Amino acid sequence: MLGSIPDLLRLLAVPVFGWTAYRDVKTRRVPNRTWLPLAALAVVLLFWDAYAVFTGPTGGQAFFIRVAISLGIVAPLAYGFWLIGGFGGADAKAFMLVAVLFPVYPVYYLPTTALPLEPSALGVFSLTILSNTVLAGVVYPLGVAASNLVRGRFSLAMFIGKPVAVDEIPTEYGRLLETPDGFTRGGLDLDALRMYLQWRGTTLSAVRADPESHRDPDSLPRVPNDPGDGAIATDGGESSDARRPSSEPRSDGGVAEATAGTTAETAADEPADPWGAERFLDDIEGSAYGTSPEQLREGLAVLVASEEVWISPGIPFLVPMFAGLVVSLVYGDVLYSLLSLVGLA
Repeated sequence: MLGSIPDLLRLLAVPVFGWTAYRDVKTRRVPNRTWLPLAALAVVLLFWDAYAVFTGPTGGQAFFIRVAISLGIVAPLAYGFWLIGGFGGADAKAFMLVAVLFPVYPVYYLPTTALPLEPSALGVFSLTILSNTVLAGVVYPLGVAASNLVRGRFSLAMFIGKPVAVDEIPTEYGRLLETPDGFTRGGLDLDALRMYLQWRGTTLSAVRADPESHRDPDSLPRVPNDPGDGAIATDGGESSDARRPSSEPRSDGGVAEATAGTTAETAADEPADPWGAERFLDDIEGSAYGTSPEQLREGLAVLVASEEVWISPGIPFLVPMFAGLVVSLVYGDVLYSLLSLVGLA
């Protein structure tokens, strides 16, 4: 394979993204140190290309426009998705890195052809990676639905989730798709559940064995434990599913506005803070992946009353990103090709 030295050096990113995809599946955590060498490489290669184009015979106006689009649109877009909770921290860093590392199309010459096979007319390679990542992500719910159909699992959640025995919940990543009232897309995050259990120094099996005493806020420890980050197993990596702290407004007493003032309306036998949910969320720094007291209470109510629940494992975003990167380097822009077939590009 032949190509410019910067383009060949960019291929070093492929095995790194492959490793982060594997980590995303296994632990949902990627160490911050993973990105630093690639970020340094990306900056060096960008200046290398810019110098070569600037001192070249044509001036390379198109190159600088494409770089401006990549750095001015793709990178801020990834940051914006992180701000609103659409991306985890590792996901956002990965895509901002892609914007710097792959602003324009690389070219790799094989004996009979050149890769990528189908570049887009715009020529912004990071946008191609982004669109291919989105298309790769679309395949996920179809695969989930097919798997559930084969196993005879029929539910409103069959396109986005899977049934799991409650005893296995502590070793699963994802989000509950159930509340006591039925199906929901916004159920309890299982990382937040693990944080809660560690904070109060108990286990899910212990909670299920004696739910009434655990539901009583007087059973909370006087000195809670450090809740951690909810990881099953981690070496200190950053959660790729982490979310910004919740912006939910709070009253002067530290209770969410949606729940403030409800104590007076509670039945005489209802504890003021069932499960100690408000105290847990007030005690920790930031938020437990945007979890509200009501989400935590509803999730615990489902888990103590059920033997099997539906969860959405979510899409480990670095997996479709890795697939999108590989497809982009080999084939090019799949979306552009599809739009060209129907005369829209």
